Amino acid sequence: MFMPDQINMLQAKLDPAHVSERRQAGKTLSYIEGWHAIAEANRIFGFDGWDRELTDLRLTFEGEKMTKSSGLKPYVCYLATVKVTVRAGEDTVVRLGTGSGGGFGSDVGEAHESAAKEAETDAMKRALMTFGNLFGLALYDKTQKEVGIDEPIISAEEIADVRTLMHDTHSEEDKVVAHIKKKWGKDSLDKLSLGEAAVLIGLLNIKAAKMAETTNGTA
Repeated sequence: MFMPDQINMLQAKLDPAHVSERRQAGKTLSYIEGWHAIAEANRIFGFDGWDRELTDLRLTFEGEKMTKSSGLKPYVCYLATVKVTVRAGEDTVVRLGTGSGGGFGSDVGEAHESAAKEAETDAMKRALMTFGNLFGLALYDKTQKEVGIDEPIISAEEIADVRTLMHDTHSEEDKVVAHIKKKWGKDSLDKLSLGEAAVLIGLLNIKAAKMAETTNGTA
């Protein structure tokens, strides 16, 4: 299974700074670049935590196409299937994606190379997209409500610090979770933002101080 920090990253919103746009068939399409998808996979899964494999590449068109600036040029289209394998602890998660690519070239060979690369990248992005918003899933929602900037989420180390403080103040976790759900709508500690965690730690410190006063008063 994925680690808590990885789950938090996968549940985050897609930063609009990483969204590009292009015009196609009279419409504006939003997408993330292939290099960014690879960078995010390395960041979340680890450089040695995932692999991609081109499992199928089919030529769908080869010929010439008119360009605005250079007249007729060689043009090629490919359809690709890519398998993405992610190692999550002792588990392995496999996702498939299919994508297409078209490319012009000064000669046929250059057009083939351009189209094949584009098709493979598109297929990889579609496979990674199934892992969540950061890989472009948020862009498939017309409202794009998951495109934005999240406040940083509490880390696993900070969660451990909170649990230590809860233990020291005899605070039961189910009651603490009930409190944060009522206050912020979060149903677990690992979903707290840094600001929310700071407020919770402040409340627990107040409780600890009161407990110390009581102990000192009875001593």
